[in-house]
Amino acid sequence: MSGGNNMGKGEILADWADGRLGVRRLVREKARRAFPDHWSFLLGEICLYSFVILVVTGVYLTFYFHPSMKEVQYNGSYAPLRGQMMSEAFASTLHISFDVRGGLLIRQAHHWAALIFVASLLAHMMRVFFTGAFRKPREVNWVFGFLLLVLAMFAGLTGYDLPDDLLSGTGLAVVNGTILSIPIVGTYLSMFLFGGEFPGHELVARFNTIHVLIIPALMVGLLTAHLTLVLYHGHTQYPGRGRTNSNVVGVPAKVRAVKSAGYFLLVTGAVFVIAAVAQINPVWQYGPYRADQVSAGSQPDWYMGVADGLLRVMPGWEINFWGHTLALDNLIPLTAGVGFFLALGIHPFIESWVTRDGREQNLLDRPRNRPVRTALGVAWLSFYAVALIGAGNDIIAVRLHVAVESVTWAVRIGLFVVPVAAYSVTKRWALGLQRGDREKVLHGRETGIVKRLPEGEFVELHEPLAQEQLHLLTQHDQYRPIDPGTANAAANPSAALRLARILRARLSRSLYGEGAQITKPTAQEYQDQNRPAKEVRLR
Repeated sequence: MSGGNNMGKGEILADWADGRLGVRRLVREKARRAFPDHWSFLLGEICLYSFVILVVTGVYLTFYFHPSMKEVQYNGSYAPLRGQMMSEAFASTLHISFDVRGGLLIRQAHHWAALIFVASLLAHMMRVFFTGAFRKPREVNWVFGFLLLVLAMFAGLTGYDLPDDLLSGTGLAVVNGTILSIPIVGTYLSMFLFGGEFPGHELVARFNTIHVLIIPALMVGLLTAHLTLVLYHGHTQYPGRGRTNSNVVGVPAKVRAVKSAGYFLLVTGAVFVIAAVAQINPVWQYGPYRADQVSAGSQPDWYMGVADGLLRVMPGWEINFWGHTLALDNLIPLTAGVGFFLALGIHPFIESWVTRDGREQNLLDRPRNRPVRTALGVAWLSFYAVALIGAGNDIIAVRLHVAVESVTWAVRIGLFVVPVAAYSVTKRWALGLQRGDREKVLHGRETGIVKRLPEGEFVELHEPLAQEQLHLLTQHDQYRPIDPGTANAAANPSAALRLARILRARLSRSLYGEGAQITKPTAQEYQDQNRPAKEVRLR
């Protein structure tokens, strides 16, 4: 009791919390952990910090935004629209932009933070993909990240449409057409979403609920689960000296916390500087939404460009089936877009099935050591980039003074040619880098010194690599392709099992078979190749 009387107020509070919540014990345990320190891990932190900015600025905006489509007469300070009839949502957006102190800055910071959030999330996922950080035991965490990406895209879409301006209304008309193309349930989904026939009278209110309540709640849950699993499984790390699957080399938790606080301030400052100097979404220039008007040059935010690009370049195909019209010009792009993202989401499970690797993987891959996976990722990104170009086909045509049909056909061809070319070039590049690594291991580093031997031969002297670099170039595992006779072996396999066995073997051969990786040198090859070089240097 006497010791308690000598404690300060902060210590008393900490002791009270520790006795009931075990906070001190938990913090002490986590504080002893090491955190890998690499610049690429900053991508995930940018995601988290931009999300915090989104929440804070979003809460501020909700105090002044009125999610209603009720018609009112605008009498605000923006003279060109004064006296016009518009929805309360659009009028309140103008009020935030021109009459609320700091309102325009907060609006633009919110929009820029949304763009940065999705961009950093995609970049973070690509870092995880190319380095193999999704392998056991982190497959579930990959799914959480994938769902976060999908939710972030829909959060951006619903938030983009809240001001009820002409640009967002034009985009919603496209969304409605895509929904209506879904067989059987498309009409019902449209009526439910818009509260009647498009554009309805409940759109802004429903989108506001989805944008402000449902999606953020789901995202907070996914982020919490993601961070919990990161703490539970520990951090992955790049291969290097002293780094193994069973340890983590990095900085202490206290140092990492201080760095993270600095990163948060840097990200926040960068977002608000961009918001202060770069205009985005000036809704007053577009005017309120009218169902009989279309905004010229309308473009979606970049993360929805893949969907809009596929819609723009798809021919206007329709077929009649049992008395019903199937709008293939919307249905095919919708199906392709869903498949495009699902391919990214299920890849870890396909790779795990093909490799049959049940070990925990805490060391990251160098992308060059997984040529097929790296090539698939680059092909995926190239498809995204070409579709994004298709989303701006009209703007490109106007700026470059070419026919919009020419741009559309270029994108159509590019959607099939560019990913294949990107896959081939990336795979060959990665294999070339592997060959270079093999040569360095066997022959050492080129010194640039040429020596003439007594018999007249000229040789270039090579310097042996340091042990740390040798380890980096040879530490990776190389999988062997699965034999079709052993994959899913069974006494009397059914036709489905035989088909799965053949598919598994072929996928394994395409990922790790001949031509998919360069065999790294063995210890005996290294000794044999380096003996003559040492003799040359001794002469």
